[in-house]
Amino acid sequence: MSIVESTPSVRRPKLADLVIDTLRQRINAGEYRAGGKLPTESQMTVIFGVSRTVVREAIAALAADGMVQSRQGAGVFVTARPANPFNAIGLENSNKISVALNVLEVRMGIEIESAGLAAMRRSASQEAAIQEAWNEFDRLLKLGTPTGKTDFAFHRAIAAATNNPFYIDVLDGLGSRTIPCDVASPWGTENVLTYEYQVGLQREHLKILQAISAQDPEGAREAMRHHLSLSQERYRTRLRHENPTN
Repeated sequence: MSIVESTPSVRRPKLADLVIDTLRQRINAGEYRAGGKLPTESQMTVIFGVSRTVVREAIAALAADGMVQSRQGAGVFVTARPANPFNAIGLENSNKISVALNVLEVRMGIEIESAGLAAMRRSASQEAAIQEAWNEFDRLLKLGTPTGKTDFAFHRAIAAATNNPFYIDVLDGLGSRTIPCDVASPWGTENVLTYEYQVGLQREHLKILQAISAQDPEGAREAMRHHLSLSQERYRTRLRHENPTN
């Protein structure tokens, strides 16, 4: 049997999918703001190193999603998108730990399968993006600076590696509520943001990363389940301490 025949097939995203995902990330991050103009078609062929056909396919897909609008003779503009329904999660009484537990429950329903799909579908570049987010978390941890944004980047890179944009939409909708160890999170306190706490998170992240790199979907699901279950238990412990039984 040849090497090609014995190697498990892995779905590789089309070039257009990579362009779509990158543009979607930049729009959601505010790099391209609502009402603003995207780079020209010619500029995007240079930026992404793809053909005009690929760029047009990506723009058509984003237009179908309502993210951009082409204007004859003027270019492609970012539209003012309707509010994402996930943005409402946790806004009311968002400083309550019970709400943090609700968010973690939603994340478990999404991210366990996200990790498994990422293990099956991730490309080499997507695996590298997950690794880079892990490395950046490690670097910031050693510097003693906030790690929340890189924690989010780690989970978002896994969502991107599913090659299903809806996983990214959920995490983007949850925003800072996704990562409790972010100073911007309503549940981020000095008691939570300890060095030891974040070292533990990084160890849990490593197990997820290793399973995805090994293309082990069940291992990735279990590592993500373990990570989020421990997060739930940490918040339940906080809730018990804040509301001791009489």
